[in-house]
Amino acid sequence: MGKGDKNDDGLGCKKYGVPLYGAAWVPPAAVGKDDSAAESESSSHNLNRHVVLAGGGGEGHSGIQNAILVSTFDGESNSLSDEPVAKLGTGSDLPYRTAVHPGGEGLICSFLKSCRWFELDSTTSTDEHALSLISSEKSLEQLEDVGQQLAMTFNNEGNILATGGESQDGKLRIFKWPAMESTLDESNVHASVKDLDFSPDGKFLVSVGSGPARIWNVATSTPAASLPKQNDEIFGYARFSRTSDTDQVLYITANRDKGGSITKWNTTSWKRISSTHVSRDPISAFNVSPDGKLLSIGTIQGDILILSCANMRVQSVVRKAHLGLVTALAFSADSRALVSASLDSSARVTLIKDNKKKDGMSLWTILFVILLAIAIYYARSKDYLPLKL
Repeated sequence: MGKGDKNDDGLGCKKYGVPLYGAAWVPPAAVGKDDSAAESESSSHNLNRHVVLAGGGGEGHSGIQNAILVSTFDGESNSLSDEPVAKLGTGSDLPYRTAVHPGGEGLICSFLKSCRWFELDSTTSTDEHALSLISSEKSLEQLEDVGQQLAMTFNNEGNILATGGESQDGKLRIFKWPAMESTLDESNVHASVKDLDFSPDGKFLVSVGSGPARIWNVATSTPAASLPKQNDEIFGYARFSRTSDTDQVLYITANRDKGGSITKWNTTSWKRISSTHVSRDPISAFNVSPDGKLLSIGTIQGDILILSCANMRVQSVVRKAHLGLVTALAFSADSRALVSASLDSSARVTLIKDNKKKDGMSLWTILFVILLAIAIYYARSKDYLPLKL
């Protein structure tokens, strides 16, 4: 598909009654599946997967509840459940950011002043895949009364947690999980830390906020590099590619007056490789697929774009996927589906088209046409050959 095409494979928005700020897929381990079972089901159209959503109306008297929700995605009907299968109210506290643990045991949520841990519990009463949310007794004392954390993420192994605070806190914190042993507590990293991401091998952490992006050596808890902006760029989100060490790059979104761009950086020299303009509207959400082949962006106008990592071209577009700005994007573990959330209280799953078959058919068609042309050419040439006496 080209930039002007619209992807009609979106599954329609499901409204959940609260403005949504976070969305993530629940790891298969949360419902008691081992990796082999999850891999087997990932190829099935009947796969039921779970999505965690979080949001609400905040501390005001809007009448809109603050809550963490669990919805199911039905692979057979290609849709999210009309109602959440689990819902946990959080009182007057708005769950602004969430990070689901890779092991599937639970998730951490940031609120206005503190962070709290919630458990995901698999039930076996009527549906073996049903999940419930439990407000855990686990105390996160190191993240109490620290101000709102705008960014949170676990490394792939789930044994390191990083959080970044807003202006009144403005700190970057790294902890060993689940002991919550602090390994980094750095002030003035950015005026506000907007986004964080670990490299796939866990060696580096990128932090994005005001000013340049910064790279941190996780083992030594020291700065490794500073990535400068150009002109009027405002960095928003960052993700390491999910490829081998030799091919690994870092993607950082940059908004300017003319719209949104994706900058690409070398993860050895930490030099900028390229900058590609991808949207006329500012980018409000960003992510990379686990298979390392795709990037996704959401815009303040509610559009979703899916791009190829190989050539940075837009592969598909969902115009007005949401009526409000896109707040979160997350690819499923098999990279075949993309969940998005919005301030318009809706969540959506967009299927990822497999262009291999289509591209392969086009190649065979081209080869067939070439061979047919050659055959016709030689057939005609033979008709004009002089007769041998």
